[in-house]
Amino acid sequence: MTAARASMSETLDELIEVFDLLGDWEGRIEHVIDLGKGLPTLDEADRIDANKVTGCAAQVWLASRVEGERLHFRADSDSALSKGNIALLLSLYDDRTADEILAFDARAALDRLGLEQALTRQRANGLNSMVGRIREAALEVCGWVHLSRRHSGRPTLAARQSGHACLAGA
Repeated sequence: MTAARASMSETLDELIEVFDLLGDWEGRIEHVIDLGKGLPTLDEADRIDANKVTGCAAQVWLASRVEGERLHFRADSDSALSKGNIALLLSLYDDRTADEILAFDARAALDRLGLEQALTRQRANGLNSMVGRIREAALEVCGWVHLSRRHSGRPTLAARQSGHACLAGA
């Protein structure tokens, strides 16, 4: 029997506990970089412009796929810190439903971790761009189609397709 996956809040609590044990930001950033070392290699086929996350200080690729009702993500970066940031996010977001992803307050989670305060403004913006791409993938599963994108890669206009139910009442 497979153990149930921890909720996003439980996973966040575990990350916060580890960060608290590490103490200073030097140790925390080193831990984030170590997380990135554990990411599986991203296939060359996934290193395409469509999977690039814009707004990051480094090159970051984020590929997604849907299995049943769950979204799965694969990612890589040419920067150890960006790779670590995406690994941290994937520990929260990978193997979740679109509803779970969209209901999770990423801003509050990042504030609780305090990670953004330890990053340069550009890297913090990149972290937010990574979260944006993950949420975008969840929106697409829910039937939202992006009709255009600004240079930032964020949707500027979206239309809901019929027949999809995410976040009841939305």
